[in-house]
Amino acid sequence: MAENTLSILTPSVNNLTVRILVRAAGLDFEERDVWGKKDEPGFIDKDPAQLTPLLEEEGLPNGSLWESCAIMAYLCDKHGLDHLYPKDIGERAVINSAMFYLVGTLYPHLARATYPVLGFPQYAGEVAIAPDASDAMRARAREDAEAALAQPLEAFHTFYIDGKQFIGGDGPSIADIRLAATLEFLRAIDYDFPAWAEEYMSAVEASLGNAYSEPAGDVRGYIASVKAPA
Repeated sequence: MAENTLSILTPSVNNLTVRILVRAAGLDFEERDVWGKKDEPGFIDKDPAQLTPLLEEEGLPNGSLWESCAIMAYLCDKHGLDHLYPKDIGERAVINSAMFYLVGTLYPHLARATYPVLGFPQYAGEVAIAPDASDAMRARAREDAEAALAQPLEAFHTFYIDGKQFIGGDGPSIADIRLAATLEFLRAIDYDFPAWAEEYMSAVEASLGNAYSEPAGDVRGYIASVKAPA
């Protein structure tokens, strides 16, 4: 049995982050695609949040852990992957801040801009799933979310990267894995990336090689299928 078992959804950029990490670190892992199975009792018993990716391994107090950033941080600490998650408290604080800012600010905008196109479920209370919302209201909400992406993206550029090649400095960190993977979804809406973002994504992939490209192929394939003419 593999040391690390990951329950995943292959089209998801949230899942992509951990899939990249275990490959880049050369960790022993097994992936289980749980598409359509997250509401099964056996899965809910170990993951009541019904979130993926889900890591299962013996070192965890509850036997399992969800949330991609938490999983990456845990695996880096356990396996001494200091080049991906530095031990210096100042450097680590920047990595943590970038990841928290992404999941708390950037990703909600990105989800509202891309999920309607990707066919992913929306969060409760969103205009996209309001029963009395018109098509025009739904389109306006998606467009507003897309427009709102510019500000947090610029914050990543000017503050977290700030003249460096990566958030992690000379090499990608887990925050870079999280950001680059997340931006893959913007291909679904043909987002007009600023030049720095295109260069940044290419640099992350070039640095990580097949550890990035192979699992990213699942996300890219799904996006291509969504965008293909009916």
